[in-house]
Amino acid sequence: MKKILCTSAAILMMGSAFANDRAYEVTITNITSNQIFTPILAATHSTNISYFELGNPASMELATLAESGNPAPLEEVLLSTPSLVHDTENSAPLLSDGLLRPGESVTLELSTSRGFPRLSLAAMLIPTNDTFLALDSVYLPRRTDTEVYFAKAYDAGTEDNDELCDNIPGPACGGIGFSEESTSDEGFVHISAGIHGEGDLLASEYDWRDAVAKITISRK
Repeated sequence: MKKILCTSAAILMMGSAFANDRAYEVTITNITSNQIFTPILAATHSTNISYFELGNPASMELATLAESGNPAPLEEVLLSTPSLVHDTENSAPLLSDGLLRPGESVTLELSTSRGFPRLSLAAMLIPTNDTFLALDSVYLPRRTDTEVYFAKAYDAGTEDNDELCDNIPGPACGGIGFSEESTSDEGFVHISAGIHGEGDLLASEYDWRDAVAKITISRK
């Protein structure tokens, strides 16, 4: 979400499938062994925006989410573009401390209408420096009642992956979150390489492979 606007030639008439408002349930299940998800921010939106683009720099709002787990700045940007975003939902109020632990699930309810056929969501993984799970601009179910996705983890490329607790927020580390000055030489969003056992984190305890979340999208 460099600016959250990514123009697309595929806009066409996909939104016409949504003649009336429709409601969806989006269930996110943490399928890691020892990573925790911070509050999850989901949105239904048009075809010509996205939270991020692989290979491009992360926006400041996405960097804040990926480094500190705070989705508020990104949600503020989404809510400021009603012509592009139909609905947003934050999982924090649905969880006792706002965190989704391994093996746990949370269900968000979102609506959409004509012109807003896609869903995106994101949340930080802790303990990591700037890693986030994401489902990026997928089509909401139209011809079937349910779709299931397995979400990957991405590195925002905005903070050095030193795996030091001083630079990692959350219950495992208790360090600082977002810093406006990037300490990373990556500078772009890419697939996360996981935990390597550097710094204060043990790979045997916190690393993962492949998908980190199961996402079930169901029409109500």
